[in-house]
Amino acid sequence: MAEPWQLLLVDDHPMLRRGLCQLLGGDPRFQPPWEAGNGHEALALLARQQPDLVLLDLNMRPLSGLDTLTAIRRDFPQLKVVMFTVSDHPRDVQSVLNAGADGYLVKDSEPEELVEGLARVLAGASVITPRLEAALAEAEAGWAAQLTPRERQIAELIAEGKSNKAIGEALFISEGTAKVHVKNLMRKTGCHSRVELALMVREG
Repeated sequence: MAEPWQLLLVDDHPMLRRGLCQLLGGDPRFQPPWEAGNGHEALALLARQQPDLVLLDLNMRPLSGLDTLTAIRRDFPQLKVVMFTVSDHPRDVQSVLNAGADGYLVKDSEPEELVEGLARVLAGASVITPRLEAALAEAEAGWAAQLTPRERQIAELIAEGKSNKAIGEALFISEGTAKVHVKNLMRKTGCHSRVELALMVREG
């Protein structure tokens, strides 16, 4: 049998961490997990130890789960990370996946579903709580449908890394007009940056 997997649980609720430790402790595929109560503690531990996977809460303070994920991807790019949260909003799912998470599991998952989801990620798969997959696909289809043909053109150019000036030159419009279109794109898609919009287009 292969060596048991080592997990790091990052959540600001001690009772939840305790329950997860008991759940995983009953499965011979897992070692007793390490624990961290917030993102800063997790990053400090990762500087000394290297687990196989980080199970990360999304809604934490002072460092959010998304910010913690971004830091992990910067400093430990090969480390597997699964977000574990109460949120089932497609925008949260998309933001987390765009930031590089290997999975997104909600906290009302059945215990067996959680454990098997973690095992699948550790085996090399990406995992999303099944009931969120349809909602995510619908949301991804929806953003493109509400764009005008010109906005879809501009979205594609943003995905290619074009600036507002370069977009204007490519489409024979002024830089100011391109800027207005980009602003409308951000509003319609709910994206907070050009990078996020580019990732959405590339994956769409």
